[in-house]
Amino acid sequence: MIVAGFGFRAGASEQSLLDAFARASTDFAPQALATADDKADGLSALSERLELPVIPIGEIDLVAQTTRTQSKAATAARNTGSVAEAAALAAAGAGAQLVAPRHISQDRMATCAIAIGDQT
Repeated sequence: MIVAGFGFRAGASEQSLLDAFARASTDFAPQALATADDKADGLSALSERLELPVIPIGEIDLVAQTTRTQSKAATAARNTGSVAEAAALAAAGAGAQLVAPRHISQDRMATCAIAIGDQT
């Protein structure tokens, strides 16, 4: 499964999320979006726009992922180096690898990373 993972601040707009998604875009078309479970509602408008489901990721699964990015803010808030990368990796499943590490929206309100894995 190919998953676009997101991390974002409260108040991030759909445009911020779309900008981060566009910056992370690869030759792989995501089949789902993912983020921390308590933020999943924040992806609803983007989910509808892209016609992709949202996979909420629990804290235990987020912190279990090894991320390329090591953001001090994400580590302090979520105990992971990148919520976007961790969510993408967790949702993509076994053997997941990042095909696009964390990219930041121009307004710095959202991040997106894309992973591919064995989850079906």
